[in-house]
Amino acid sequence: MTTKEQIIYKYKTANVLEKLIALNVIMFVLTYVFRALFFLMDIQTNFFIDWMVFPKDLLDFILKPWSIITYAFLHSGFLHILFNMIILYFGGQQFLTFYSGKKLLNYYVLGAIFGALIYMLSYNLFPAFAGIGKSYLIGASAAVMAVFIGIATKVPNMSVRLFLLGNIKLWWIAAFFVLMDIIQMPFDNPGGHLAHLGGAFIGYFYTKQLDKGNDIGKWIEHLIAGFQQLFSQKPKRSKSKMKTVYKNKSYKKTSKKEKDEKQKRVDDILDKISQSGYDSLTKEEKDFLFNAGKDI
Repeated sequence: MTTKEQIIYKYKTANVLEKLIALNVIMFVLTYVFRALFFLMDIQTNFFIDWMVFPKDLLDFILKPWSIITYAFLHSGFLHILFNMIILYFGGQQFLTFYSGKKLLNYYVLGAIFGALIYMLSYNLFPAFAGIGKSYLIGASAAVMAVFIGIATKVPNMSVRLFLLGNIKLWWIAAFFVLMDIIQMPFDNPGGHLAHLGGAFIGYFYTKQLDKGNDIGKWIEHLIAGFQQLFSQKPKRSKSKMKTVYKNKSYKKTSKKEKDEKQKRVDDILDKISQSGYDSLTKEEKDFLFNAGKDI
């Protein structure tokens, strides 16, 4: 297997979380590649960054509407991307236990969008930002917060081992992140912290809506599926003149019954987690929950 084939194979077998992290790393590397090229060519501006970051001004945003998503795949430095990717990996692993990869992408995109909108509104409404010139939003923090707060809302009492601190409940970590953004806002990067809080809110709201049966991010799945269908080349199939369709009503009834039983068991396991924590589950229950999460 050639190197190209290995890369293609790894890409196809990677899950959504791994692809998101890989894309963030690739964009981070490209940022510094372009920066080096512009330095060598004695170009004072970095067009690559300028066209990707999200602006606070509405007119600038209208000229580059894609920036409401692309900014969430850029980072200003090594520690910036390192911290974000650690939190994304840590929260994403827990997330995929209960939800599908498509939902993870929905949370990430909605977190980026809502964080950017809160950033823009804040810089144009609050007196504290009056008189500030050009300002741009960069980083995956709002998107990452949406994922982490989303899963912390789903299973707040799940206990996770955090380095030397021992077992800590997810909602404790989530509350710490939100509190730190509020505390640090007056001192450093207020626009960024407001965007983080916007991502945190949409993560909380999305999970609450899913619990009610409302998927507010379903349009993202449809949009991505549309793009995939648009750019995918499918071989043409000859149309058959006759087509026979068999309907098996008993099979549908059985499938619905099995689905209801499966959902009931998932609910029972989630109740057990809420009462006793994730570590109280048996291996069989963890495996069942993981497999069930892929279908949600």
